[in-house]
Amino acid sequence: MTKYESLNNKSMQKKAIFYMTISALGFALLNVLVKQSSHFNVNQVVFFRSIGTLFFTVPFLLKNKINFLGNKKGLLIARGVVGCIAMTLFFMSLNHLSMGSAVSIRYISPIFAAFFAIFLLKEHIKYFQWICFFIAFLGVVILKGFDNNIDTLGLLYALLSAVFTGLVYIIIRKIGSHDHPIVVVNYFMIISAIIGGVLSINHWKNPQGMEWVLLLSLGIFGYFGQLYMTKALLNAEINQVAPLKYIEVVFTMIIGAIWLQEIYTLISLLGIILIILGLTLNIVLKTKLK
Repeated sequence: MTKYESLNNKSMQKKAIFYMTISALGFALLNVLVKQSSHFNVNQVVFFRSIGTLFFTVPFLLKNKINFLGNKKGLLIARGVVGCIAMTLFFMSLNHLSMGSAVSIRYISPIFAAFFAIFLLKEHIKYFQWICFFIAFLGVVILKGFDNNIDTLGLLYALLSAVFTGLVYIIIRKIGSHDHPIVVVNYFMIISAIIGGVLSINHWKNPQGMEWVLLLSLGIFGYFGQLYMTKALLNAEINQVAPLKYIEVVFTMIIGAIWLQEIYTLISLLGIILIILGLTLNIVLKTKLK
């Protein structure tokens, strides 16, 4: 590798780290705003989260003359429906758990994705991955088994959200490069807006004043979180930047403690650390041992 190539790689790595940090902050702020919107019906929150993102995805597709319908229509619809269920369940979990706990539990979705991949994609799971998954799941057990502040219903919602998110990963793998990433996101947001809008009709509450800004900001932070995560993954190797996405948990916990006065016990912190450790090791080792 030449000196120029080395400097160029370092520059790209710095950009990737910056992008992933911005992404994590965007998702953390999204989590906080969802928590702040708990007085609205969860389906209405899903609706506004989706509408806010469509303000960005639709103009992008129009400007770049990308086909809205895509190629893998069946899989795109499935991704939208499954993704909507996962998002709704996660938002429900935030009404019962501290944000750091809910986000950490949702992040065990790669474990469920691995199980789905065995049967649906005929992939094999390496032994070290099982060890990493055990460490992460041990964190969940510690959170529930030893922390009395963890609500059982909230834990169930977060776990189910992780299951459906794992299935989303499999569907996206099946879509592959057949469709543009923004087409995939657009399907997800349109379907979520329709489902969330219809299910919220009987529970609709008109936002007042700044509540409009709060609800529409959900889609803005969600879109930029996704955008900068994609940019980060395009600028560096996965094992270098993917673990950084877990700083979303750190940002979420810090903002939650300052803004919402959330309190974390030593046991809950241990559980969260084990979850992040197990999932980070899985990413790093899987990439290095390919």
